[in-house]
Order: sequence, then structure tokens, then C-alpha cells
Amino acid sequence: MPNKPPKMKPKKGVLKRTLKALFAAYPKMMTFTLIFIVVNAVISSLPSIFMERVFTTVGEALKAGGGWTEYGWEITKQMLVLIGLYVVSLVMGAIDKQMMAVITQGFLKKMRGHMFDGMQDLPIKYFDTNSNGDIMSYYTNDIDALRQMISQSLPQLLSSSIMVLTLFIIMIWYSVWLTLVVIAGIVVIVFVTKTVGGGAGKYFLKMQHAVGKTEGFIEEMMNGQKVVKVFCHEEQSKADFDKINDYLCDQSTRANRYANMLMPILGNIGHVLYVIVAILGGVFIIKGVSNVSLGMVFSPSLAVFAIPLVVAFLQMTRQFCNNINQVSNQVNSVVMGLAGATRIFDLIDEKPEVDNGYVKLVNAKEVNGELVECEERTHIWAWKHPHGDGTVTYTRLQGDVVLEEVDFEYEQGKPVLHDVSIFAKPGQKVAFVGATGAGKTTITNLINRFYDIADGKVRYDGININKIKKADLRRSLGIVLQDTNLFTGTVMDNIRYGKLDATDDECIDAAKRVGAHDFITRLPDGYSTMLSGNGSNLSQGQRQLLSIARAAVADPPVMILDEATSSIDTRTESIVSRGMDALMQGRTVFVIAHRLSTIKNSDVIIVLDHGRIIERGSHEKLLEQKGQYYQLYTGAFEME
Repeated sequence: MPNKPPKMKPKKGVLKRTLKALFAAYPKMMTFTLIFIVVNAVISSLPSIFMERVFTTVGEALKAGGGWTEYGWEITKQMLVLIGLYVVSLVMGAIDKQMMAVITQGFLKKMRGHMFDGMQDLPIKYFDTNSNGDIMSYYTNDIDALRQMISQSLPQLLSSSIMVLTLFIIMIWYSVWLTLVVIAGIVVIVFVTKTVGGGAGKYFLKMQHAVGKTEGFIEEMMNGQKVVKVFCHEEQSKADFDKINDYLCDQSTRANRYANMLMPILGNIGHVLYVIVAILGGVFIIKGVSNVSLGMVFSPSLAVFAIPLVVAFLQMTRQFCNNINQVSNQVNSVVMGLAGATRIFDLIDEKPEVDNGYVKLVNAKEVNGELVECEERTHIWAWKHPHGDGTVTYTRLQGDVVLEEVDFEYEQGKPVLHDVSIFAKPGQKVAFVGATGAGKTTITNLINRFYDIADGKVRYDGININKIKKADLRRSLGIVLQDTNLFTGTVMDNIRYGKLDATDDECIDAAKRVGAHDFITRLPDGYSTMLSGNGSNLSQGQRQLLSIARAAVADPPVMILDEATSSIDTRTESIVSRGMDALMQGRTVFVIAHRLSTIKNSDVIIVLDHGRIIERGSHEKLLEQKGQYYQLYTGAFEME
């Protein structure tokens, strides 16, 4: 069975927050919609009164022996009022349904926008600790549950509740004794709803969680289909999916079994109650009760006047029970909707990435030997550093990166880096070597502040990076990762992703520098070729070349290459290496590579082991020491 689902009980106040957000988004439409729902519910409760008056008039006509001339207009008037009520109810119902459709879809659009906007500001840690499938379930399952609640469940719940209250008042006015019988039936209905409906709500929440897990597993298998087939893992994948699917089926079956059982039970209780009221009403008629409400008895010959009252009460009893059933039926949907709203608001309320930086990266130019901020792009960048005394200094961006005695841990009590000190001078190429989990990628994550250090300092051109605004810091860094991410759009669009205001010529020049221009021109539409599915119509090497071109067009002074050539074949690697060498010229570069042959020309090679620096120096110097780097290097060549 899949992992135990988290508690999905709606948080206190989430309904109030949802309604407040609805009114904030559509104040006038929500007000008119509520008025229409309430008025329509009251009007829908009144026809029984006019039916009773029609029957009473007919009874008076029969008793008095009068004809159509004497009583016809009264009957016609009552019938016209009754028809008018139905027409008004129909029109108002149609209008409020139309308005709710507009409100619901518009509100969901705003909620998805809030969720997505907030998600862009979340720290990397959030995505490291939450699976893609679970995050996607916010935009699918939870949004759909919220849609169901807003568009159908809440309006129906409000309408049915108003009708129940209105009918209850009318029924008391008609007959206290018969109303007491109905109340006794309602007590039974409430007990059954709480017993059976509570079980349905519990399993509906588990079902919602299971749907998210199932979608996440399917997405994972779709993305990893090549790996599944290469390792002949199809049968095991089927078995794993069957476990998740069986769990979903089990929870769905239980939820719907309760839900499907609830409605027939409530319906039959309503039928029994209807029969009991009919029997008691018949007893009143037989005994000649003139006022069913007060129980006053008179001659059986006048019983015909009690018939319309009992008939009207029976009609109200049926309406009353049906609306009680509707209220019970909507409870589960509201609970599911509130659970979805809770998760949605939890995502919106996730703490965004904290940024207390105040040093900005600006374009600059030299005037009389001093840096001056300017609007135009001059290929000279400077750190704009405001001080407490109101002065502002400009420091030229050179790419001088220093880590001093840095300690770091992803989880409390589980250190990843210990006393790490690194000095990268402008234009130097620094390479990190070590086994998986040694801390190589962690160091680069600290440089671009995906995570903040626990102790020590990281300085960029002499400035503590905690003082630099994160967006400006990352704008000064070019990153090429092992896992490429291409987006739906043209080849040109994907290259321009590194610099949104780059011209076509700048993008083409970047592609030429890294050796991507040749294969791009051979694509069906060249730079206008559409890419989709993370560039599935390209080879792995071609995708990586585009990723490198994207970093090149940004023209950053510092570059981080995290296994950038690991998925490229030897021939393509030689092409990329030439382009990369030209690209790295004059820049500070941090390289992570398992292929030691690609880092021989680095200025400094740092060997890491369990988060500690155990060796550092040039390629030749480390070989002379015959330490761990020597063993890795010679072992690699022996394997080759």
C-alpha cells in the first residue's frame, strides 16, 4: 500500500477565507448572485401555499354549490400567481447559474495565477522536498474540488438551507403537530447522515490524496519510459502501479459505497415520513379537525375544508425532505472542496525565498576614471552598493569569488560541508572533483544562493553575497546543468531564454561560439524549429549544446558548469570544448566533471571527500602528490 496519506482535514477558517476571496474578486456579482439564490429559494417554497388556496376555493365552490362565474376568477387568479412564481424562479435560477459560472471560472483563474506566481518565488528547497506529481495535484485535483464546491455545492447548500428554513416556518404556521412529526423524522435523517456521511467524507479525502499519488506515478513513468524499457522494468512498473491503483480503487469504492448508500436511505426515510404525515392528515380529516394547527374538532361534514391543508402540507413535507437530503448530499463535496482549498492556500502561503539584499547589479561606464551608472548596455557591470550614510559606491564586477570556512547542512544535524575555503580569482577556472555526495554541487548552490550557509562567508568581488539581491547575483552567473531543460517554443526562443532582450544576431553568435550553429541550420526550420517535450526531437548532445548557448548569450562574468558535457558523445564534446574554451576566456569558471580529462587545464582542482577539501592544486601538482586525485586520474585512464 502507498505511504499513509497526510491528514487532509480542512483548516479552521478556510471557508471564511474562500468566501472572502470570492467577494474580493467579484463583489457586485457575488452580492447579486446571493440575492438571487436566496430570493429564488424563498419563491420555490411558496407554491404549496397557492395550491392550498386553489383547492380551498374549489372546496368552497363545491360546498356552496356555486359555479365558474362565482369562483372562476378567484381560481384563475391563484393559478396565475402560481405560474408567475414558477416563471420568476426559472428566470432567477438561470441568471444565478450563469453568474456563478463566470464567477467560478474567473476565481479559479485568479487562484491558479496566485499559485503559479507564488511558486516562482519559492526556494529551491521546496522543489527538492516535494515531488512534481504532488505539486501538479494542486493545479488539477485540488482546483477541481474547489470548482465543484464553488459552482455547485455551496450554491445548492445555501439554496436548500433557505428552503428548509422557509418551509419549516410555513409548516409550523400550518400545523404544529404535523411539523413535530416531520422534526422527528429529521432527527433520524441527521443521525444517519452523520453516521454514514462521515464515513464517506473520510474516504473521499483519502481518495483525493490517492489520485494525486497515482498521477504523480504515471508522470514519473512517462518521463522515465526509456529507462524502464532499457532495463526491462515493465512488469515491475505494472506491479508498482497496480499497488497504487488498487489503493485508489479501494478508497474510491469505500467512499462511493457510503455515498451511494446514503441517498437511498435518506430518500426512503423521506418516503416513510411522507406516508406517516399522510396517515395523520387522513386521521385529522376523518375526525373532522377544522384547524389542524390547533387540533380543533368540528363536524365531519366540513372535513372537505381540511383536505387542501393536508395536501399542501404533504407537498411541503416532500420538499422539506428533498432539501434536507440535498444538504446532506452536498456536505461531502463541501468537505472535499475545503480540503482542496486548504492545500491551495497552503501553497499560496508557503514562505517565499527570503531576499534581504540591497546591492544591485547595474550597467556602468567609465567617466574620468570612475564608474558611473548608465542605462545602455556597455558590457561593463558594477555592483551598486548603498551605505548607511547615504553614499553609494560602485564596484566593478570582475568575478572574484571567495568562500571562507563555510559550513552547511540541508537538514539539521546532518552536515554536508565542513570548513570549506575556496579562492577563485577573476578569470580562473576552478574544478571540483570527488565522489557522488562529496559536496561539489552543494558549493555551486551556495554561490548562487539557492541555499544559505550555516556558518562562514561567501564574498563576491569583496561583497558578502547576503548583501546582494538574489536576482542580481544570479544574473551575473551563467549555469549549465547536467539535466537540460528546454521549453516549448522555437530554438531561438530557447537560446534567448538566457537574455530576454537579446537580438537574433546575439543568439546566433552565441550558438556559433559553442558549436551549436551547425546542427541548428540543419534542422527543418533552422532557428525557427519548434521544440516540445523538453526537446524530445533532438539528441541529448544537441539539447545540451542549446543549454550551453543559452548560458553563452547571457554573457555572464562567472560560469558554473555542472557536468555540462557528461551526456555528450566524444566527438560532440570536442566541438563543445572548443566553444567552451572561447566562452570561458576571461571569466571565472567553476567546473564539476567526472571526466577528469576535461579539467586538466583548470587553474585549480579541488578534491572533495564527504564535504571536506582534502587536496587542491593544479593538475600537474596533484599528480606529483600521488594522492586521491592521482588515483582517480590514473584509474580513469586504466578504465579507458
